[in-house]
Amino acid sequence: MSAIRESRMNEEVLKTVSEIIREMKDPRISDMTTLTGCEVTNDLKYAKLRVSVYDEDEAKRKKTVDALNHAAGFIAHEVGARMRIRAVPSMKFALDDSIAYSVHIAK
Repeated sequence: MSAIRESRMNEEVLKTVSEIIREMKDPRISDMTTLTGCEVTNDLKYAKLRVSVYDEDEAKRKKTVDALNHAAGFIAHEVGARMRIRAVPSMKFALDDSIAYSVHIAK
């Protein structure tokens, strides 16, 4: 896959998944959840999404990521319906601490 198509696909998946997460009504997902990045493989089989949760409690951050990984099948189904792509990537969410780290360094 060309670099331009790959970056476009990453951005579209990121935007679509962000919309889906905002519409979800799962109480385990924090309101301060942000997707910071997406990496889709060349064959469109897998997508790794980085999640940043702005919350002081580490347990709430991990609970949010666990809830997103639990709902990955539903999110992938919704991505397929909204983007109308043939191969829908299987989603894997990982906690991204870069924003919290930069706030810590700024202090």
